[in-house]
Amino acid sequence: MVRYGLPDSAWVKSSYSGDNGGTCVETQSTPDGRIAVGDSKDRILGAHTFAPTQWQAFVTAVQDGSL
Repeated sequence: MVRYGLPDSAWVKSSYSGDNGGTCVETQSTPDGRIAVGDSKDRILGAHTFAPTQWQAFVTAVQDGSL
C-alpha cells in the first residue's frame, strides 16, 4: 500500500513502538518537506502530514511534558 504516494519501504517505525501489537507510529518525510505520520498496524487509514515546524513543536511538547 502507498500512502500519499510514499513507498512503504521509506516509513520508519518509532523506537517507542514495541512489537507487542500495541500502538505503532511511523513517520517519513514527503517530497515537499512535510512529515507524514501513520499507524503501521492499519495503513489503510492513510496518514496525516505536518509542516516541519508543527511536527517539531509537537515533539518538543511531548518531550517536555506539556502534552
